[in-house]
Amino acid sequence: MDGGGRNVGPVGAEGPFGGQGPLGPAAGTVASVRASLAARLRRITPPGRRSRLANPIERRIPRHLGTAGFSLSFAALALAGFVGSGAYDRFVAEHGRPLDIAARIAGFGVERVTISGIARLYEREVLQAAGIDGHSSVVFLDVAEARERLLAVPLIASASVRKVYPNEIVITQVEREPAALWQRNGEIAVIAADGTVIDQMRDDRYAALPLVVGDDANLKLKDYLALIEAAGSLAERVKAGTYVSGRRWTLKLDGVDIRLPETGATEALARLVKLERDNRILEKDIIAVDLRMPDRVVVRLTEEAAAARAESQKKSKPKGTST
Repeated sequence: MDGGGRNVGPVGAEGPFGGQGPLGPAAGTVASVRASLAARLRRITPPGRRSRLANPIERRIPRHLGTAGFSLSFAALALAGFVGSGAYDRFVAEHGRPLDIAARIAGFGVERVTISGIARLYEREVLQAAGIDGHSSVVFLDVAEARERLLAVPLIASASVRKVYPNEIVITQVEREPAALWQRNGEIAVIAADGTVIDQMRDDRYAALPLVVGDDANLKLKDYLALIEAAGSLAERVKAGTYVSGRRWTLKLDGVDIRLPETGATEALARLVKLERDNRILEKDIIAVDLRMPDRVVVRLTEEAAAARAESQKKSKPKGTST
């Protein structure tokens, strides 16, 4: 080579792999170059690896691999279609999850559920809330998820769920105590003592609770219950209380509206108790008693009573003398 790294030897000099140079007339053919490369690879490749590489590719692929791959692909497509068509959901609804089915066959199905702390809820409502039914299994029941589902029920304040193998689930719960019913916009809800809505009025299990009506009446429940207590002998006759304009109460008592003042409502009720004791005012043909003024009582008669009173007053007037 010269100083610039160029090969200045004769064109017919031997190449790096033996034989003639690649450019000379006796340089050999492309086949000789390939043979030289193959010989060099054989010298640097371990014998074991050379024997594997020498095998045809069809010998190195496990037998039936293509058949297995096709079968798996077909099964995956069939499963996707089964799930996507809704058939899987229907199957689970009718028979349960496959894991639960296997657990039930093995003898770990849920055969008994013990529930403690039930006061207002029904057993079926607790089971439905927890997600437990005849398709469930003890092994694969997620107790943490069941507990969270129970706590999502407004009437349940706390809950615990545990497994007793092989076939029992134990649920312990504490229910919030309902204090009253709250009617607003035509709907009735069950509320706790602090006014929190804990359930909806769905049947007559809450029918005996006090009833408050109107916006924010739930937040004034404590005041209403104090009025009921102050009503004394009339307390059992109070059917509902309406919170009017966010300022005062009107009590519904035997079909009669008792309009109480914004302040001094307890004293006004004491006056009503005395009037009923002395005059049986609530047994008369009236539809309202207005106690908002401290120095007087205004009574509104029924339409029939008002008409009869007007007729009576006409008859009682002295007849005019003719002139």
